[in-house]
Amino acid sequence: MRAKLEKLSLIGLGTVLGVMLFLSISAIADKPAQPQLPLDDLRAFAEVFGKIKSDYVEPVDDKKLISEAINGMLSGLDPHSAYLDADAFKDLQAGTQGEFGGLGIEVGMEDGFVKVVSPIEDTPAYKAGLKPGDLIIKLDETPVKGMTLNDAVKRMRGKPNTQITLTVVRKTETKPMVVTLTRAIIKTQSVKPKLAEPGYGYIRITQFQEHTGSDLAKALQNLQTENKGDLKGLILDLRNNPGGLLNAAVGVSAAFLPKNELVVYTEGRVPDAKMRLTASPENYTREGAKGDYNRDLPPNIKSVPIVVLINGGSASASEIVAGALQDHKRAVIMGTQSFGKGSVQTILPMNNGSAIKLTTARYFTPKGRSIQATGIVPDIQVEEATLSANNADAAFNIREADLSHHLTNPTGAPEQPKPTKVITPPESSQDKDGDKGARMEPGSKNDFQFNQALNLLKGLQILQDNK
Repeated sequence: MRAKLEKLSLIGLGTVLGVMLFLSISAIADKPAQPQLPLDDLRAFAEVFGKIKSDYVEPVDDKKLISEAINGMLSGLDPHSAYLDADAFKDLQAGTQGEFGGLGIEVGMEDGFVKVVSPIEDTPAYKAGLKPGDLIIKLDETPVKGMTLNDAVKRMRGKPNTQITLTVVRKTETKPMVVTLTRAIIKTQSVKPKLAEPGYGYIRITQFQEHTGSDLAKALQNLQTENKGDLKGLILDLRNNPGGLLNAAVGVSAAFLPKNELVVYTEGRVPDAKMRLTASPENYTREGAKGDYNRDLPPNIKSVPIVVLINGGSASASEIVAGALQDHKRAVIMGTQSFGKGSVQTILPMNNGSAIKLTTARYFTPKGRSIQATGIVPDIQVEEATLSANNADAAFNIREADLSHHLTNPTGAPEQPKPTKVITPPESSQDKDGDKGARMEPGSKNDFQFNQALNLLKGLQILQDNK
């Protein structure tokens, strides 16, 4: 089971700048016999290859031609399959440790341009104000149109303390913006806890990395200690979390679910792509029960009222956690509809040091829901206040279904449950006190969704006290 888990550990969305994704590496499993190769099509490929070599206006290196052919073959499948050259593969492996070089942008390709999926918190891109949905049209003075995603990412990577100028198109702006960023070694803290008020904890998970599950367990213990007693409620903030490692998502879910409850299952064509992952240590730690970081959690964590915050930037592993807690009625899901990435990518190393990232399965919530291209619908819909121009979720509504070549939902167009309640921010909370353009910090007094979650937890506590 552990081998299967490592094989399919990538759940992150798109490509993170510098590392591009969060994943674990696995060896290639034995595959069943493949069908015969289409000889006529291969002859056509060889013919095109020969014509380019002999007739193209400039000489072209064989390696470049083959690399571009592989790129095209994978990028034409779906938005998340890709070819990783040796350098990108090495950076990718470093990203699972939560430290890498670059700008800190999770990106994809759309209509020939680089589309920002999500800037990672506390990185140059985040501090510069880049938002989900931004289209990068120029890198320094070079147009992006015509580049592959890998080519664009290579140009954006570089030595720390060097600069790059991005020309960005944003729907809400009448003309392109020019932003100069300084590359940096990016150290990301995936778990950010605080005691929101006495009795009420707040934990923001920005990505699902190798140590996210164990860091969450420590954060929960520390919150109990700081509170000097059991928590009355907990807010788990997964907004703008693009995903990451599958085993980390299982570990986070297991912190709040009874042991052995189903968290997620996957369906694919090969046996290794079919898994049922439960809230058991062997599904989220390398050492199994010996390394179970959830073993010493305070007992009340399994029953403390929870509100999970999601939005259009919550994808993949975030949706696994939200879907599992929603299906088991363990938490109230609040916010706006999630991104809708319900596919699993496997990293397959090649003999020349490169690798391919190939979509090999779809994942399903415990009740059999595929959220591919549909997303998780919150129990209580709470719109984000437009306190700042950073309200990307409301302004852009970027979803998996908007990406070219996205996989379809295997159940067709399933009827989505409707929120039991819809809450919109009052006009008085929007752009008040001249704060337009200021960045809204998650979990702050200006965070409308956070405050609604806190109010809900307090209301649940009052009901419990009355009982």
